[in-house]
Amino acid sequence: MFIYQLKKWPYFTWDSELISPLLGEVRHKQGRLLGQMEHLGFALQEEALLLTLTADVLKSSEIEGEILDADQVRSSIARRLGIEIGGLVPSDRDVEGVVEMMLDATQHYDQPLGEQRLFGWHASLFPTGYSGIHKIVVGSWRDNTKDDPMQVVSGGMGRERVHFQAPGSEVLQQEMDRFLTWFNRDETIDPVVKAAIAHLWFVTLHPFDDGNGRIARAITDMQLARADKSPQRFYSMSAQIRIERKDYYQILESTQKDSLDITGWLMWFLACLDRAVSGSDKILAAVIRKAKFWDNPQAQTVNDRQKLMLNKLLDGFHGKLTSSKWAVIAKTSQDTAIRDIQDLMERGLLVKEEAGGRSTSYVLREEGIN
Repeated sequence: MFIYQLKKWPYFTWDSELISPLLGEVRHKQGRLLGQMEHLGFALQEEALLLTLTADVLKSSEIEGEILDADQVRSSIARRLGIEIGGLVPSDRDVEGVVEMMLDATQHYDQPLGEQRLFGWHASLFPTGYSGIHKIVVGSWRDNTKDDPMQVVSGGMGRERVHFQAPGSEVLQQEMDRFLTWFNRDETIDPVVKAAIAHLWFVTLHPFDDGNGRIARAITDMQLARADKSPQRFYSMSAQIRIERKDYYQILESTQKDSLDITGWLMWFLACLDRAVSGSDKILAAVIRKAKFWDNPQAQTVNDRQKLMLNKLLDGFHGKLTSSKWAVIAKTSQDTAIRDIQDLMERGLLVKEEAGGRSTSYVLREEGIN
């Protein structure tokens, strides 16, 4: 028997004494993080926001096995938020759709969540009406008259694991009405606890043909923004769930087959959130590191191509940066790329990498930005 089949569904219970210490620690860290960010200044806050939202979109999709292009995600977010960055690239429809959903959830967190808004999110995730090669119902609750029951699985084709079975499609309208009424109602429970319950409740219902995990995490982010009373996101729950994906599926599975006492789920969620907020230290360090680099007088007069490539290195360039890669990414000739690199080496901003190989590669001069 699954929890939605229990007589008292969806009246969840939990042990407040067990979760209170975890909740208190998380709320303290959230408040401290927002205070730290307020002292950074607007430009650095924008950079931190961009880093966080980019990670959130990328990792939420990765949990479902979908790999998006990081440059496209970053560019799409920057364009929509009006953040000026170098090297903007066009974004594919699937990237634009995920970004649109995430920004609507977080930047308009104070607006009610309704059926049509959820349908819009779902349509933005599947603009072609297909999930891979499979045609799905888009912008509406699933209708699995022929295919019920809906099974919640993870893993690639041939390695699927069934975690639990969702309610039949004939009860979805009633169930979603009840969920949305609860979600939009002022509650006496802590808003972070409400985020955890909303995530579990939505995943349990699994109301769409596909995309339920990503939409559940968007709803979670929306409620966490309500908890912070701010659209500024400086930590990513999705990025932390991606790290702990195995445990995430295990706790969801065990909770579905247990009682309506969800203490175990709440404790896992709060511990995961605690680690996500603590992980923001890395984002903060990266933003400060980048700011120090651009404060260097030698960095303030570089050309646009150099600025583009230096930002890529600061953001974490994948692989080795060679003159040929520079030419391709900066859309310039090999000779111009070599001149750009040589100029940056003379400025003390770039150095040759010590490791040998068939092609010379280059890295930032770290001591120049510490």
